[in-house]
Amino acid sequence: MRAVVAMSGGVDSSVAAALMVKAGYEVIGVMLRLWNQTNKEDENRCCTPEAVAMARRVAARLGIPFHVLDARLTFYKNIVESFIDEYSQGLTPNPCIRCNQRIRWGFLLDQARAMGADVFVTGHYARVDLQDGHPVLRKGIDPTKDQSYVLAGLSQQQLAFTLLPVGDYTKAQIRQIAAEQNFEVASRPDSQDLCFLGSQDYREFIASFQPDSPGFSPGKIVDLAGNILGDHEGLIHYTIGQRKGIKVSAAQPYYVIRKDYSSNQLVVGQIEHAGIHSFMLDSLNWLGRQAPQEVPGLTAMVRYRSKELPVRSLTPQQAGLWRTELEYSQAGIAPGQLCVFYKGDQVMGSGRILRV
Repeated sequence: MRAVVAMSGGVDSSVAAALMVKAGYEVIGVMLRLWNQTNKEDENRCCTPEAVAMARRVAARLGIPFHVLDARLTFYKNIVESFIDEYSQGLTPNPCIRCNQRIRWGFLLDQARAMGADVFVTGHYARVDLQDGHPVLRKGIDPTKDQSYVLAGLSQQQLAFTLLPVGDYTKAQIRQIAAEQNFEVASRPDSQDLCFLGSQDYREFIASFQPDSPGFSPGKIVDLAGNILGDHEGLIHYTIGQRKGIKVSAAQPYYVIRKDYSSNQLVVGQIEHAGIHSFMLDSLNWLGRQAPQEVPGLTAMVRYRSKELPVRSLTPQQAGLWRTELEYSQAGIAPGQLCVFYKGDQVMGSGRILRV
């Protein structure tokens, strides 16, 4: 059995490769060369020259072939451009989810198949198993590192070709395995930020491509009744649920309720107005066997690593939209983010938050 392992020069993908070798697979390590801004080649955290060198040394220690594949153009077209466009439309995208859908389990999975792979392997903290012959995506056993949320946009066909060996371990155990293998990446810190931003703030990054984006235009801050309270510095500088930095004096603090790009107004309200219990989804990707509206006991995660919220109902609407009702309100639900549905440790499906 041949396994193609997506490597990054980090500890998780390195141990994933080691576990597949130990399990008796014929392992091939691959790493993607992703897009970065000119003269900032050392800042893309996913594929710096140092990271490539580390991954190559891990592969050499394991005695497996290692290849670097050029994905710069497809990454730019599918990830960077959409990131800029969605922010410019007032959405709050999660490019890591799109990267998993289009790049890792798109471009790279196609390359793995061309290499004759029987399975595609990554170092994500999640698990895939079979239930009545169908792939099931589950949380990783380490709740502090679970990454099932960022994989919830994958299809059953993609999951059926996937193994995630790291999901059966805690982060501490993975680092211990790496130390036992004498991998120099055993103590390498985890990457936290968007890889292509480098040291830039996302607003600075977007401004370098679209300085005339409407999100940078100053405008008015208004309350829910439309009363003008002050001036904002550009809608792109604010996030849904934000409290600090609004710069409006009041007896009680204001929170960002929504960003109205059509009128260039920042709508704010008191804490009692910030909670949301209903929103619309599009692009529903359902992985469960039952119809979405028929599954009892669903919970929803409305952004990465947020608290799971009990779902009252998930109901189909016209034009492929779905209405989600939560049992109680939650602040900070932002259009553009992914809502992931769980039943226990199983990922049942996901959809993009379109409006609240």
